[in-house]
This record gives sequence, structure tokens and C-alpha cells, in this order.
Amino acid sequence: MIVVSACLAGMNVRYNGSNSLDERIQKLLLENQAMTVCPELLGGFTTPREPAEIVGGDGEDVLDGKAKVIEKSGKDVTKQYINGAYATLKKAQELGADTIILKENSPSCGSSVIYNGEFKGEQIVGNGVTTALLRKNGFKVISENNFNEYSILEIN
Repeated sequence: MIVVSACLAGMNVRYNGSNSLDERIQKLLLENQAMTVCPELLGGFTTPREPAEIVGGDGEDVLDGKAKVIEKSGKDVTKQYINGAYATLKKAQELGADTIILKENSPSCGSSVIYNGEFKGEQIVGNGVTTALLRKNGFKVISENNFNEYSILEIN
């Protein structure tokens, strides 16, 4: 089973109430090859919500207690992001996921690039909280940028 970010499947779950539709991902869902997940919603957030970024590191640092996830207004939402990551991990385990495709740049789902925590649109190399937890538990995580028709075969 493939687990994909709900926003990539066309669901309006992003912080601003929009989606990041990727027709390749939506096709997997329509063919019953994939299940959707939104770590932020699983963590207790609603849509829309205030944008958030990781401050002081990346997802691994958040899990290690060395960094935080902060909303643009300054509110610490680290706990919700961690809760969403664990709920996503549980779902991936229950589904027996063999491929996970998550939205790049997200403080939850980024798999190689995230925003730098200054809310200026600048990116750094790093991963989101959910990606970090999934990888710590042996899952292969890629982004929509690395997904192609051969990705699934390469990961399996």
C-alpha cells in the first residue's frame, strides 16, 4: 500500500485551505493503490490554520527536543506536530505501507527541504517531523518531486 499526503491527492487540507494536487498521486488514489494522510489534521489542527515552520533545526531535531515547530504568530505547536507524526506512523504501520509520498517543504512532510524557520520563504536542507519519525521506523519516504512511475519499484 502507498500512503500519500492528502494535499497531493487534491484534498483542501493545506494550512491555507488549498491543495497541492499532483495528478499522478490522485491517479494512485483513484486506482485504490494509495491511502491519504494529513499529519497536521491527525495532530489536531483544522483547515485553514496559521503557517508554521521548524525553528532551530529539522524534524529529527524536533523529535530529539532540540528544535520546535512555531506558528508565524510565535505560538509553539511542537506537540501537535509530534502527535500528528505518531498518528501517521500508526496508520502507515496498520496499512503495511511500502511507499510513502509526502509533500516537500512542509514542517511535517518535507523529505529533503523545509523552510528555515524565519517565515521569509527561504529553504534549508532537512526533513519534517513526520518524515523523520517514519524514517526512524524504517519507512522509505519520498516527495512528489522524486516520484515517478519507477519510484515505487525502486523503493520496494
